[in-house]
Amino acid sequence: MSKDEFGVLLYYKFASIPDLNSLFSFYHSNCNSLGLLGRVRLSPNGVNVTVGGLQLALEKHIEAVKSNSLFQGTDFKVASSHHPLNDKVAVECGFTSLSIRVVKELVTFSSYPLLNPPEVSNAGRHLSAAEFHSVLQSAGQLMKNGSPTDDNQLVLLDARNLYETRIGKFYAPSVETLDPGIRQYSDLPSWIDDNSEQLRGKHVLMYCTGGIRCEMASAYIRSKGAGFENVFQLYGGIQRYLEQFPDGGFFRGKNFVFDHRISVGSSDTSIMGACLICGSSYDNYSSRCRCTHCRILVLICDSCQIKSDAYVCELCLKHGMDFGSIPSVEDGELVTVLDKNDLKTVCSDSKISSHLPSRNGNAAPRKLRILCLHGFRQNASCFKGRSASLAKKLKSIAELVFIDAPHELPFIYQSSTEAKNSCAPPTGQHAPPPENCKRKYAWLVASDFGGKVEADWKIANQPFDPLQYQGQTDGFDVSLAYLKKMFSEQGPFDGILGFSQGAAMAALLCAQGDKLKAEIDLRFVILCSGFALPLADFWQKPINCPSLHIFGSDPRKDRQITSHTSRYLASRFEDGCSVIIEHEFGHIIPTRSPYMDNIKDFLRRFL
Repeated sequence: MSKDEFGVLLYYKFASIPDLNSLFSFYHSNCNSLGLLGRVRLSPNGVNVTVGGLQLALEKHIEAVKSNSLFQGTDFKVASSHHPLNDKVAVECGFTSLSIRVVKELVTFSSYPLLNPPEVSNAGRHLSAAEFHSVLQSAGQLMKNGSPTDDNQLVLLDARNLYETRIGKFYAPSVETLDPGIRQYSDLPSWIDDNSEQLRGKHVLMYCTGGIRCEMASAYIRSKGAGFENVFQLYGGIQRYLEQFPDGGFFRGKNFVFDHRISVGSSDTSIMGACLICGSSYDNYSSRCRCTHCRILVLICDSCQIKSDAYVCELCLKHGMDFGSIPSVEDGELVTVLDKNDLKTVCSDSKISSHLPSRNGNAAPRKLRILCLHGFRQNASCFKGRSASLAKKLKSIAELVFIDAPHELPFIYQSSTEAKNSCAPPTGQHAPPPENCKRKYAWLVASDFGGKVEADWKIANQPFDPLQYQGQTDGFDVSLAYLKKMFSEQGPFDGILGFSQGAAMAALLCAQGDKLKAEIDLRFVILCSGFALPLADFWQKPINCPSLHIFGSDPRKDRQITSHTSRYLASRFEDGCSVIIEHEFGHIIPTRSPYMDNIKDFLRRFL
């Protein structure tokens, strides 16, 4: 490579960084003085760098980095490249400027706190490109130092995202290849959890673009204990392998890269990708076409781009997403109320086109869809009104979908002073006809609930009892069947937001764990003023689901659910899976700072 030629440098290093400020200053000074462009990510646990510049400048940068003992043994990968043009690809990949940031993680391995986060020191054994090739070539012959020994015990695991594996991957005869088909790297832990039996007792060969993603993923697999010890990873990733085997070796297609080059191939010019629309051979991501819903990159050939600029990726199609399920926007807010009888989304076809992504990629990312469960003796319309401020402040990242619970409640009112706090008439006054009042519903009811709605008002059996929720333990099966129908006909939903009894219902769903995953698959729950019902069968083991718990810190402020009751519910979730927000108010969802900022921070993990 000529010293006047442009190149791209990739390297990472996991190490304890004693002084982040000093390291930040070094990169800022060194990269700017050498005219380097790209991304530098620093964390207390190491660095992850992808920068481009003149070959001579890259060599000077490497020399300066090597002078720091922290970087001993670092694999510096340099590739020749054209100079990045100031187009949308270079801008999107960050190759028209220099970005240096301090982050919590070098690569975001999970969108939620893990019960047992992986230790990089426990990562799988590194295999050089030649060793990796040899294992695939022999596919069963004995290698030294505990390498794979049996064809049936060898699996090849791709740690990359779906849009990367579309255009290139490893293929080896007699070796099972596992492609998780994930949207983003942070989805990989869940895939590993769900498919652990395919890995148990096997010799797992992992690979990714440059190696860093395998460090975390291999450590996570090994952390599962007995049966998951034999994990190996391609050192230097696909890039080092293609340097060693320029004809492609066992790698077919192109290697997707996260810079202005987009992809890098071998001397084998075969095309592995296909147009999402017409199925013709195609592997060019330069147009940056994206899925209408989740914004993942999709392959759309030039002819199909002319015909349309709206697309739905394979994963969204698999989960039933289509153009018809794009929500309408009213008054700038993404809020939908679904009637429990017809389960149809309120949506205006005339507004859909304005929210489809254009080919220039300027459309907003897909928003999270959150199903909202109201409290006892409420309804969807009431809860929507009470949550209007929340919906408005979340409108850029979430769509809130409100539904009525399946158990309709009778019209009741309290006597004397209790009636002053209700919409019902006090004793002795003429009651309005029920048809003029909004129906009220519940997710769970008392054991003596008859299921029949009275035509007229009736007085409550007793004054308001703040502990009444403890006796409302029936009706779960009816509500569960109803929610399964909701997820089937109106899903997918990313998560559930439950308020009071709605939070109790959502917690019961989470407690079911894998039993419901095929029908109600939750990425997270938000439990506001929640409580755990005294049902022993549901709390036999800690709940493993990312959760946000919001409740008042003062037990006297929330007249319905005390703070220690909500805190106990949070304790039923596994350590590391729950986030708690305590506020100084009562039976509400706070939407002012800093509470709103904390809610947004939690939700952004799942975007």
